[in-house]
Amino acid sequence: MLKNIDPLLSGELLKHLDELGHGDSLVLADRNYPAYSAGLPVVRVDAGVVRVTEAILSVLPLDVAVRPVAKMEAYDDPDHLVPNAVRVLELASAAEGRELEFETIPRFDFYERATAARLVVLTREDEPYNDFILVKGVIPQGS
Repeated sequence: MLKNIDPLLSGELLKHLDELGHGDSLVLADRNYPAYSAGLPVVRVDAGVVRVTEAILSVLPLDVAVRPVAKMEAYDDPDHLVPNAVRVLELASAAEGRELEFETIPRFDFYERATAARLVVLTREDEPYNDFILVKGVIPQGS
């Protein structure tokens, strides 16, 4: 056990997060996502996507040079937000101390983009279209 580390962050997940470099991305996926098809490392976390996002953002800085939070387009409607998406964006904005906006990616383009990620975090989220990409940033000097 470690102090001040979210209990959802296993040693395996922390190792993968630590190995991400500036600009590397990870996929946060619901349980319907084809997590193993891209050949990327997959870490399973037995919680919903909002709770897993909260845990990951407690240690992962987000990029400032790009929109660091992308979501899979739901139901072929780029403006449709699944309820958890709103909360994911709120958590990301709060963790970064700045207002963030989603990049919305159509489903099959999302799958293609996800193949460039370094990690898939497969959650137990049962609501469809709760799939996100986070882009790692840098930790400011002196932090």
